[in-house]
Amino acid sequence: MTDGTHTVTNQAPPLVGHDVFSTDRALAEAVERHLPPELYAQAREELVAFGVSAGSAQALEWGTLANACAPRLRTHDRYGNRIDEVEFHPAWHRLLGRGVAAGLTDAWGRPGGHVRRAAGFLLASQVEAGHGCPLSMTHAAVPALRAEPELAALWEPLIASRVYEQGLRPPLEKTGVLLGMGMTEKQGGSDVRANTTRAEPLAEDGAYVLTGHKWFCSAPMSDGFLMLAQAPDGLTCFLVPRVLPDGTRNAFAIQRLKDKLGNRSNASAEVEFDGSTWARRVGEEGRGVRTIIGMVAATRLDCVLGSAALMRQAVAQAVHHASYRKAFGGLLVDKPLMRNVLADLALESEAATVLGLRLAAAYDGGSEADRALLRIAVPVAKFWVTKRCTPVVAEALECLGGNGYVEESGLPRLLRESPLNSVWEGAGNVQALDVLRVLQREPAALNAFLGEVGRARGADHRLDRAIRDMLAELADLEGIEARARRLVERMARVLQGALLVRWAPPEVADAFCASRLGGDWGASFGTLPHTLDLAAVVERARPAA
Repeated sequence: MTDGTHTVTNQAPPLVGHDVFSTDRALAEAVERHLPPELYAQAREELVAFGVSAGSAQALEWGTLANACAPRLRTHDRYGNRIDEVEFHPAWHRLLGRGVAAGLTDAWGRPGGHVRRAAGFLLASQVEAGHGCPLSMTHAAVPALRAEPELAALWEPLIASRVYEQGLRPPLEKTGVLLGMGMTEKQGGSDVRANTTRAEPLAEDGAYVLTGHKWFCSAPMSDGFLMLAQAPDGLTCFLVPRVLPDGTRNAFAIQRLKDKLGNRSNASAEVEFDGSTWARRVGEEGRGVRTIIGMVAATRLDCVLGSAALMRQAVAQAVHHASYRKAFGGLLVDKPLMRNVLADLALESEAATVLGLRLAAAYDGGSEADRALLRIAVPVAKFWVTKRCTPVVAEALECLGGNGYVEESGLPRLLRESPLNSVWEGAGNVQALDVLRVLQREPAALNAFLGEVGRARGADHRLDRAIRDMLAELADLEGIEARARRLVERMARVLQGALLVRWAPPEVADAFCASRLGGDWGASFGTLPHTLDLAAVVERARPAA
């Protein structure tokens, strides 16, 4: 083919070689807002460096390779010995090492740690989402381990380490560890109280052996796992190491790896325990759910952050493409209908980011009011933000036309990943029912939620009306379970609207309130009122390359 018949024109350049942090205005502003001045300068320097790395060609190549070269299970070595190891592409290890070095498992013991980590997690997840799973579970294990101070004293410094050590060795001999979690079983799923895995106590205080299985156990090459099993006094939390202190392998039989829709870089396994699997009790017998719930809450927030990251990356790609692609006499970004679509997507992305960082700041705050807010706002956010992810990514893909449907664009990988966070750590119904449970049992949580949205009261009449409607629905308990999704959706939108009214530019808050709260919106993206300042909303979302 001659050059004259194969001249490439009117294609957007790759979105590469830019600072993913600084060009995400919603994220950068949230970090500055939630960190005290004495912490902000250092945090910004770290996040800019991580953002530049996240936007590099090398990091993007690692993400592609980690997904193209799926993990491989090796149950036995060449001699027939059981080893139960999973092999990953080197790119996976580089991504994990980069995340650990950036402090994505070090939030609980440093000032402003949760906001700084949340921002970093958003950046890392835009490069590649799968490696976020072990980073998330390792970070989230800390509150559960603190139920046993002696365990926490041994494991927390290794969790907070900035050194990633791959390979299975006795955990306490390593300079850094990763942790996983195993809760669900075949017969129960999210109903963990239906678990049948048994834990039998040994003579050694706090030691048990497990018999049973786990249906989903992600990142099975982690150094230890928090598990739930039935002890003599009921469902109990346990720490299960892959390697015992004497260097022998714990009985941890990986039966197979799941063939998943997305998240293909990350191994998710079915594992079995043969009655000799050694475990250390964490917390009291019979209080397993209460012990592990702190871990669950932290991973649920990471589901929110992970979905916000996918939405931001999808929107960034769509705006970038439309800023270069010409059609019908002009740039797509300047066409009124495309501008409406992009602005609509940008609103959803910014609302998710602002909410996720506000909840991270509540972890840093640590007051009783902060803790009460988290108890209700985390399941509210997890329900809503994760559900918005798939339609946002699908619409962003469509903005690229046929180019977006091709694997090389990266959008198909985002689309396959997009439903995951809605499923993990309790699907939509579980989150909605958790909100009802908190409403019924913890009035302080509702008071904290109302206090949060009340800070924006009087600033926008559509928000004020939405708050009144929400209160009316909260006051009506008739058929509340069947209405749980409707109620939680309304609570999420009101909370997002209140945060945007307080902190976003007027054009963003106005567009959100008009569409999401005021009802001037259609059933698809691109149906915002045409009188809004949509050009400013799109420009704010533009990723400057």
